[in-house]
Order: sequence, then structure tokens, then C-alpha cells
Amino acid sequence: MLKPLFPALAVALCLAAGSAARAQKRAPAPKPDRTQVYDSVAQPAVPLGGTARYAQFLADHQRYPATAMQQGQQGTVPVSFVVEKTGVVSNVEVTKPVAPLLDAEALRLIKSGPRWTPAKNGGQVVRQRVTVPVSFVLSPPAATVQLPAKGGAPAPPPNAADIAASAHPDQPAVVAPDKPATPVGGTDAFFAWIEKNQQYPKLARQRKIQGKVPVEFMVQADGSLTDARVLKKMGSGLDEEALRLIRTAPKWEPATYQGKPLKQKLVLPVLFQL
Repeated sequence: MLKPLFPALAVALCLAAGSAARAQKRAPAPKPDRTQVYDSVAQPAVPLGGTARYAQFLADHQRYPATAMQQGQQGTVPVSFVVEKTGVVSNVEVTKPVAPLLDAEALRLIKSGPRWTPAKNGGQVVRQRVTVPVSFVLSPPAATVQLPAKGGAPAPPPNAADIAASAHPDQPAVVAPDKPATPVGGTDAFFAWIEKNQQYPKLARQRKIQGKVPVEFMVQADGSLTDARVLKKMGSGLDEEALRLIRTAPKWEPATYQGKPLKQKLVLPVLFQL
């Protein structure tokens, strides 16, 4: 009577083993951690509109701090942030500080940027850490002083500028001022004046064109602003308005070199924002 039981028991064990195997095959893969931030993914996050448009946004909306510009501060600020699953940017921070004013502007610029298309990994939308370099680049050396001609007032002790100028006495020597030119009342007062007196061109408003117009100009020894020119044109009347603002702006405190006023060339962005 016991013999028939063994085959039945063997069949039951095989069925149980087969069911367990099928259960193991059908077990779903573990879902990724919803809060995990990925540094490397199969499909990276990209700015809406593409990287070229994003780079143009950064260039158009960057406000080079006037004080940093006058102090000769420049460099590339790496900004790290997390692109969330919704495409918004969070956890924005500077990973390698350059200068407080430049760092602050880089943070503001990234936070004000457009949304992103979120990253994907393993077929799932995930959070990704991204680093974007924000560069601040100054124009070439900006201060000039004409050294005394032969027979004139005694020259100061020789320095690098004197030596460089001696080879070309008819050309001005390029030197760094001891004190850079500054707006009377400070940079905040100057930009407040720009904002108050700005007349947004009708054509640019109709076309919804906005951005910054970099204007190069000379601060003369008497503080007047001359020789204004646009370095990168935007058109639609913005360039002309930027020049008008600089040409009619209040006088500045001139730069000084060895206690004497001298002219200094500067570049400032005139921002147009709708």
C-alpha cells in the first residue's frame, strides 16, 4: 500500500519546485529609490529648448557685477544643482568659489533659468546632479595713462609701465590704476539711474526682445563718460538706447594712478528686461 505514495510525493515536490521557480522568475525588479540623486544616467537631463538655447539664455541674462568688473575679478564659477523629476532645479550651489560677487551672480543666473527635461535611468524618470560652468570674462587691460614727454615734469620712479612705454614714447602705456573708476554714489545708484531713465524701444518691445547690451566706454580724468560703443549688437533699437544711456549718465569718480586722475576704459552691460 505504500508504493503508490512515493511517486505521488515526488510529483508533488516537482510541482512545488516548479511553482517556486516560476514565482522567482515573475518577481518584479526592485524599484529605484525615489530620493536617489544620480551622477551618471542612461539618458541625461537636458534644458528645455536644447543646450544651445540654454547657453544663449545664460549669456543674455548674465549681469556682470560692476564692482567685480572694476576690481578685475573674472573666472569660471562651477555651479552644481539637481534636476528634479519635474524638471525644476534645486539644491543649487557653487562647488568651487571664485569671488563672492561672481559666485552670487552665477547662483542667481542658474536659479532663474528655464526648466529641464528630467533624466531617465532604467526606463524610470530620476533625479540627476548637473554641473554648469558660468564664465565671467573681462575685456583686455582697461586703464591708460600718458607718460610725461621729454623735458616735462619729473617722472615717477621707473616701473614696468615706464619701461614698456620707453620703446614706444608716442603711445600711451597700459597700467593698472591704484583706484578704479566708480560711479558717484556707488554702483547701485548708477544702475538705479539707468533703470529710471531707460526708454525701452517700441520695436524691441513689440518683438519681445530682451537681454543685455555690453557697452564699452572711457571714464575721462574729469569723470565724464566718452567713446561709448556697443561690443555685441542686439538690434531693434536696443543698441542705440544703451549708448544714449551711457552718454547721458552722470559723471563718475575717475580712476587714479599714483594719486593722479587718469582715464580708464570699462565695459558695462545695459540690461533690457520686459
